[in-house]
Amino acid sequence: MLASLIACQIPAAATTDVTTPTPPPYHAGVTRTTHHVSASSTKKAPSYWQQHPKVKAAVTGAGVGTAAGAVTGLVTHRGIVRGAAIGAGTGAGVGLIRSSDTMKRHPIMKNTATGGAVGLGLGLAGGRGSHPGIKGAAVGSAVGLGFGLIKDKLK
Repeated sequence: MLASLIACQIPAAATTDVTTPTPPPYHAGVTRTTHHVSASSTKKAPSYWQQHPKVKAAVTGAGVGTAAGAVTGLVTHRGIVRGAAIGAGTGAGVGLIRSSDTMKRHPIMKNTATGGAVGLGLGLAGGRGSHPGIKGAAVGSAVGLGFGLIKDKLK
């Protein structure tokens, strides 16, 4: 209330227009400013392999599997390229099993699944007779289960 009374008593002639200063003109010239940045203060973008750990695990597994499959195919005289192709697929699968977050919570099952996949790959790459992949997977799963139990339960 008091403020409105005071505002009414100020004469209209007392207010003046204030002009704002204009900004300085823009100059497109280049200046010599040197910025020193330390290596610890810069953030490097994560690499492709850091952004995609599953791809990294699959590619690494495929590389190892290719070598193992080629050697298996060479030793068993079933074909180096055939063994390498089967080993690459098996190795990619093993890499994904080993990097799985679910399997990290269940280490015995991780070892059993890894053993089964490796046994399947070795059976297919070098086995002869009827159903070498199934027999290899069964033996590999048993070996993986035994290894998992020994490693995790018998400390």
